[in-house]
Amino acid sequence: MTEEDFKNGQVLLIDKPLTWTSFQVVNKLRWEIRQRFNIKKIKVGHAGTLDPLATGLLIICTGKQTKEINVYQGQIKEYTGTFTLGATTPSYDLETEVDKTYPTEHITKELLIETTKQFIGEIQQKPPIFSAIKKDGKRLYELARKGETTEIKSRTVTISEFEITNVNLPEVEFRVVCSKGTYIRSLAYDFGLALNSGAHLTVLRRTKIGEFSVNNAVSVDGFINDLKK
Repeated sequence: MTEEDFKNGQVLLIDKPLTWTSFQVVNKLRWEIRQRFNIKKIKVGHAGTLDPLATGLLIICTGKQTKEINVYQGQIKEYTGTFTLGATTPSYDLETEVDKTYPTEHITKELLIETTKQFIGEIQQKPPIFSAIKKDGKRLYELARKGETTEIKSRTVTISEFEITNVNLPEVEFRVVCSKGTYIRSLAYDFGLALNSGAHLTVLRRTKIGEFSVNNAVSVDGFINDLKK
């Protein structure tokens, strides 16, 4: 691709690596494009954040295509991953340590499958306190890391598919298709409560955004190598 291609607008499908923030991916790609073509400025942005502990599909837009970011953000998403039952964490994932443990002896595969039905359709969901949502100008995770508590309002999200794909207690693998704004970490927490136990998210991978699939995405290193050709 040429400098003009990137300025006129590209939609790049990137498979985000574990521990990277979405912002780090954007910064890295922007820097590499600037270096490759020796240009001072180019617009680069992502269409929907993935947590550092998640991997998978990140849509990156360049140049004039950045105007379409909201269109991509609004599309339905598919995720796969793992819930670990019997324990919760304040962040609902592995960012923080386990704070409470719960029984799991009563949980069967049948109960898991039956419980997923409670979450199909429009549901009310509270985002995690450890999230990038802003309240009074500050991101919630900034408050959470200081130990400050704040009231978070529930929001309406839609889950169109929620299936259990493998059970090896305390680990449960799943696939979810959901609307914009759905927090899979919150789903893990709420699913644990619905099972009369606890749960937190231990693996998360975004596999689809609308018609775009992670199967067609490249790694950050793969993109850089292609850029140098």
